[in-house]
Amino acid sequence: MRTFWVAACTLIAASAVVQAGAATEFAARPTARVFSRVEQPLREYRALRRLHAYSEGQKHEAWMEAWTELKDGHFSYDVISESGSETIRARVMRAVLVREQDMVNRGEAGRADLTADNYEFTDTGRDESGARVVQIKPRRPDVMLVDGRAVLNDSGDLLRIEGRLSKNPSFWTSLVNIVRHYARIGGIRVPVATETTAKVKFVGTAQLDVSYDYQTVNGRAVAVSERR
Repeated sequence: MRTFWVAACTLIAASAVVQAGAATEFAARPTARVFSRVEQPLREYRALRRLHAYSEGQKHEAWMEAWTELKDGHFSYDVISESGSETIRARVMRAVLVREQDMVNRGEAGRADLTADNYEFTDTGRDESGARVVQIKPRRPDVMLVDGRAVLNDSGDLLRIEGRLSKNPSFWTSLVNIVRHYARIGGIRVPVATETTAKVKFVGTAQLDVSYDYQTVNGRAVAVSERR
């Protein structure tokens, strides 16, 4: 099962820093341009992150809360509470935070960006809820890219990305699915939750859920009413 958690670490780290341009007036713009608009980036933040990891049937399960901060191009974290399986806490949750720190500090986040350099985009209309749907097709196999769809509102704002990894992390792990939820806080698009699941040979299904409670975004304090 270790291979799944390695993949999950990579995905969660990527979701925290991915930048995605989504223009307004979606219907009036070519689909490819929707994701090429330059927006104000998420340059810095402080957020309480909650992580929950478990295997099929909750045979192995753990929780963790940590303050996370991005400032001056560097990511840091401080674990404030944890419980459950010591193995999952050490090899999964702390590994997620360490992996994100490594990615950000080495400038690797661009591999996961939702841009034309990484994806092909096709407008597929609306889903059952009436939201706009754009198919996203990775331009190359990569454990940090998702083959699936982006869901947007009528203004072209990104609501979530959902799909399957374009490349399995190992022979032992397959059907790695991810859902990333986004919202705007103070006009800045930020990830607010991520759910990652996978089928692991001889183990079954494993899942890692992460949520974010932002205290500041780009130097601005986040009001309680804005928190997700």
